[in-house]
Amino acid sequence: MDTPLSALPPQSAPWTHDVAQSYLKLVGWSTTGTLPESPKGVLIAAPHSSNWDLPFMLAVAGVFRLKLNWLGKHTLFEGAMGPMMRALGGIPVDRRARHGLVDQVVQRFNQSESMYLAVAPSGTRSGNTHWKSGFYHIARAANVPIICGFLDYGRKLGGVGPAIVPSGNIKADMDRIREFYADIVGFDGKKTSGVRLSEE
Repeated sequence: MDTPLSALPPQSAPWTHDVAQSYLKLVGWSTTGTLPESPKGVLIAAPHSSNWDLPFMLAVAGVFRLKLNWLGKHTLFEGAMGPMMRALGGIPVDRRARHGLVDQVVQRFNQSESMYLAVAPSGTRSGNTHWKSGFYHIARAANVPIICGFLDYGRKLGGVGPAIVPSGNIKADMDRIREFYADIVGFDGKKTSGVRLSEE
């Protein structure tokens, strides 16, 4: 029985699969995993230690024909660049707004029939020991699953792992996320083990 379109993740154009697959094959990478049958989700993009993560993440998403959204400072969307940034999946957020970042993104989720938001919770590539917790609070408030997306440079493998519905027990949920990422190696050769949120 076919899955109803309303239960599928947002899909990119059909040609993206072939282009992305060809690129990854050319550089010796492969993909694994299955997206959940959910029209909405927060996709963790981890580990994040290099500018190379972006093209590889986009290529992996292309193989899955997954149309991703990402957050950008609202000023990036002003002027002539605005339409292009939105076409590439960008969502403008204003950190000066009275209602915070989480509220802005949750509102966007509520207004969308389908949306997968890619978030790099490490925030920067400087090797932080704590992840930013916004991804968790967004998923919890929007009532959408957290999908563990990954790039493993050690195995030249990218894809998606488990989908976790936030329970509100941050430590228990993060223990599951930590377990999945423990042996995944970033571009810098380091494993992702030990990551945690400051609220834990």
